[in-house]
Amino acid sequence: METVELVKKVQQEQKTMTGAEAVVQSLIKEGAELIFGYPGGAIMPVYDALYDYENQIKHILTRHEQGATHAAQGYARATGKVGVCIATSGPGATNLITGIADAQIDSTPLVCITGQVSSHLLGTDAFQETDVIGISMPVTKWNFQVTKAEEIPMAIAKAFYIAKSGRPGPVLIDITKDAQFGVLDFDYKPFKGMRSYFPKPKLNLEKVKQASLLINQAKKPFVLFGQGVLLSNAESEFKTFIEKTGIPSACTILGLSVLESDHYLHVGMLGMHGNYAPNKLTNECDLLIAIGMRFDDRVTGNLEEYAKQAKVIHLDIDPAEIDKNVKTEVAIIADAKESLIELTNAVQKREHKDWLNQFRMLEKEEQKEVINEELNPSTHILSMGEVIHQINELSDEKNIIVTDVGQHQMMACRYAKFKQTRSMITSGGLGTMGFCLPAAIGAKMGKPDSQVIAVMGDGGFQMTIQELGTILQNKTSVKMVVLNNEFLGMVRQWQELFFDKRYASTEMVNPDFQKIVEGYGIKTKKVTKRESLQDSIKEMLAHEGSYFLEVMVGKENNVFPMIPTGSAVSEIRLK
Repeated sequence: METVELVKKVQQEQKTMTGAEAVVQSLIKEGAELIFGYPGGAIMPVYDALYDYENQIKHILTRHEQGATHAAQGYARATGKVGVCIATSGPGATNLITGIADAQIDSTPLVCITGQVSSHLLGTDAFQETDVIGISMPVTKWNFQVTKAEEIPMAIAKAFYIAKSGRPGPVLIDITKDAQFGVLDFDYKPFKGMRSYFPKPKLNLEKVKQASLLINQAKKPFVLFGQGVLLSNAESEFKTFIEKTGIPSACTILGLSVLESDHYLHVGMLGMHGNYAPNKLTNECDLLIAIGMRFDDRVTGNLEEYAKQAKVIHLDIDPAEIDKNVKTEVAIIADAKESLIELTNAVQKREHKDWLNQFRMLEKEEQKEVINEELNPSTHILSMGEVIHQINELSDEKNIIVTDVGQHQMMACRYAKFKQTRSMITSGGLGTMGFCLPAAIGAKMGKPDSQVIAVMGDGGFQMTIQELGTILQNKTSVKMVVLNNEFLGMVRQWQELFFDKRYASTEMVNPDFQKIVEGYGIKTKKVTKRESLQDSIKEMLAHEGSYFLEVMVGKENNVFPMIPTGSAVSEIRLK
């Protein structure tokens, strides 16, 4: 009797529908709230199906497909959920690629759906046909082309599973137009795994024991932590581990906000423009413990001279990252939360006051040589750092900072203060200019109760400036700050330091941003003098809707400290 009732229940749940409707229903089944996208001919059946589900899933019309991917990234990074974006074939699909590549290198879970010409036209160079599977293969965790309607539910279920499991990343589903028009009996089943894919490696307790012995014996241990801690929701476990062991800890750019900025064991940010102490002392520690980070070249500098005196413990979920750049003594390949729980149980409670004090002494040197002047300039010219500092002072702890790429990004990463997790969103590995504005829109839509502050340069802002239209149409409240130095500032800095001030194609002749932003119905203000900076930031933060604040900053100000390309981390320069 139970079997008969089960069959009847299954038959009732099955519903005959088009492939296009199956796409929408599958997204709803996966809990998707928002889709960011741009319609076109090859994806039109899906958009037609969306029309009937406006109360269950919301589509956000961006002004460019790249904007859709970055918005989906911002949503995913702010919420921890899978971001979804959709585009048509040909140019629509290729316009997604930059955002997909960004998501791949920064481990952001995305499901990207593209329309494709009908299956009988594949390979004929039909109108708006592009081999998006071939193009996207190097920058996706998985991709798949659907040519039959009945393949749609399983393809989307598999896409969500792969995107969010293990080390997250972007996936792409390319659906031919005839598959969207085709009919199927819809029966959605969440994907639960496949033989060839092991997203969560089994924790090796013997490796944990080996690591704990090294940690217990170390005199100068040093923790480097990255986004992997955040992706495994292990912020609490991480804090417990470092507080028990008393180990000084430094973050990567994507690790910002994993640990509150003022934590007594937080010694700053690693990298080319990171803090002086953690970079300098990397080459003096006797044990390096890397947690959820991948030893990017911006962190290591010259690998031939990187931490050669130290033994290395590496905790990461992705075996491909182990020994890729830095050779390890002990590798713990597992989920960071599981690893940290076991490792914390295995280690002894310790303090490293003298070692920690070495970091604090170098911090004072950086404060004297760099930070004091950046936050309190002796000239009348406004600095990027003081703008970020004022935003810190005047805003609350629920802020989410989203940055673009360049000098302003490094200044925001250096001087913004973080109290809660997932409060810094930036393009790390790919360094994508134009990321910020659409990502900030996605972050605000994912976290409507948070104040989202988008920090941009005048160059990056103009790369996706059209997304002001997305703000206009959706009445999204994003606080936008453009630090305008009328230069492509980071490139100009390199030209100054390493190319004899030959400023080739880096000076910007900008339009009147105030008039442009006003055209989108957004309140705007321009700051040129220090006396009006504080009140202008207060006004921006108090304003109910979106607000655009343009701040004119020094044209030839530089970001320091700096590790010159090819140099060791210990060769970091304060000026």
